[in-house]
Amino acid sequence: MKKPRYEHIRKQDKQVYAALMGEEKREAEGLELIPSENYVSQAVREANASIFTNKYSEGYPGRRYYGGQQYTDVVETIAIERAKKLFGAKYANVQPLGGANANIAMYFALLKPGDTVLGMDLSHGGHLTHGHPVTYITKIFNFVRYKMKDPETGEIDYDDMRRVARKVKPKIVLAGFSAYPRELDYAKFVSIAREVGAIAVMDIAHIAGLIAGGAAKNPFDYGFDVMTTTTHKTLRGPRGGMILTRENETIAKQIDKMVFPGLQGGPHMNTIAAKAVAFGEAMKPSFKTYAKQIRKNAKAMEKVFKREKIRLIGGGTDNHLLLADVYGSLGLTGKEAERLLDDVGITLNKNAIADDVRGPLDPSGIRFGTPAITTRGFKEKECARVAELMIEALRNRSSRRALAAVRSEIRAMCRTFPIPDSFR
Repeated sequence: MKKPRYEHIRKQDKQVYAALMGEEKREAEGLELIPSENYVSQAVREANASIFTNKYSEGYPGRRYYGGQQYTDVVETIAIERAKKLFGAKYANVQPLGGANANIAMYFALLKPGDTVLGMDLSHGGHLTHGHPVTYITKIFNFVRYKMKDPETGEIDYDDMRRVARKVKPKIVLAGFSAYPRELDYAKFVSIAREVGAIAVMDIAHIAGLIAGGAAKNPFDYGFDVMTTTTHKTLRGPRGGMILTRENETIAKQIDKMVFPGLQGGPHMNTIAAKAVAFGEAMKPSFKTYAKQIRKNAKAMEKVFKREKIRLIGGGTDNHLLLADVYGSLGLTGKEAERLLDDVGITLNKNAIADDVRGPLDPSGIRFGTPAITTRGFKEKECARVAELMIEALRNRSSRRALAAVRSEIRAMCRTFPIPDSFR
């Protein structure tokens, strides 16, 4: 285990210190397969815990409401310029506190109450903020959802999407997902948006690192107007959000005004400094190698699950994540699978599958992916073995001996591939 990094907390607050050390041990001795999580570099962590946390910086570089902004302006400008270069955007707002915040700010910037958004259904891979009825945003805007035509292939029903768009005349056609394993046909999204006079928006939160690393297509290349994203996940930065505008200055100004003062107060400058550091890391040639390896590793896991006749929603993966129907294939629920795998040192999350017969708190599927284990240095061979161990544990869930053997092998893999402090 790594040397503790929290000596001041250890002396001052033993309860919090114990929780921190427990988390260090958990991460060091287990494998993180949740697709929306990753390990950041020590440099990103240092920036995120830096002295910038002391500073209020309401406004934007050169247009602040408080004094003493010479260095906050520098670091936010660095983050903005790097983000623009990474994604081919003309404008970038790096102040959103998270991906949900970024989406909400985008809606309020581009819509009026009652306007319609056409987005992906949550059960078919979308995100809560894309219009699920449990979210408050659906009380303000009208969300209409599209689905996959065939969950076995992952193909979106673009013909039906066009039909619905013509009928409801959305102001935003929204692409993006949180549990969809295939690549979208961006040209079709833009074509539908242009036909009905809508703004084309892509939520790239899950695949931002793949796009930045050249391992996935850039929606801006196909005419999307706006992209929202988190800055963690595959982008391997601190937990936060960002909104990118391809070229429309009017849209960019509306977004800036809505982020501040419309919805947020002072930005978290320590997190913005960490974003700048992470964006700098993503500009290195090694990040391209990392992004491509994420996809190779996911395909290696796909191959094992197919070989073992475990149903994969979408038939496989084109990106960093996979969604498996464990209830239909192995006879246990997603919740049971999540807990069992957690016990052997593999962390993933239960997840609903398309047209799930079970409820969202105990669904039929599990969602897992390769960003974090790729950061640890795993290649195809190791990822295939992880997939085999997952299936061994699930199939032999009543055997303490089998589960103990899986746990032992996972710990050995973690020792061989420790969490790195920096990325070459």
